[in-house]
Amino acid sequence: MKFKKIAFWLSTALLTAFMLFSVYNYFFNHETIAGFFEAMGYPTYVIYPLAIAKLLGLLAIWGNFSKWLKEWAYAGFFFNFTLAFFAHYMISDGQQMGAAMALIFLLISYFTGKQVRP
Repeated sequence: MKFKKIAFWLSTALLTAFMLFSVYNYFFNHETIAGFFEAMGYPTYVIYPLAIAKLLGLLAIWGNFSKWLKEWAYAGFFFNFTLAFFAHYMISDGQQMGAAMALIFLLISYFTGKQVRP
């Protein structure tokens, strides 16, 4: 059980670091991120709402307020990382590994969290 606790807290902390770095860039490097979004064919008006959604998702996971809310947060991150991986892969910019790592951290956090924090 101790290994599962360590795996949960470490993966959740790494996932949080990824998301906070992303949110920071969305807010403070908006022009650069807007360029990436345009290169992938996404509208730039989703940058700020996506950053806020990431913060709220982290709050739902760390807060452990509601099982339902936590499940939706994990699902939202899953779709975000999966779509980010394929978007980067399709335009061949070589940035898909960040999304793949975030997806791995997310899956570890989710499955170990079910046993550690029911």
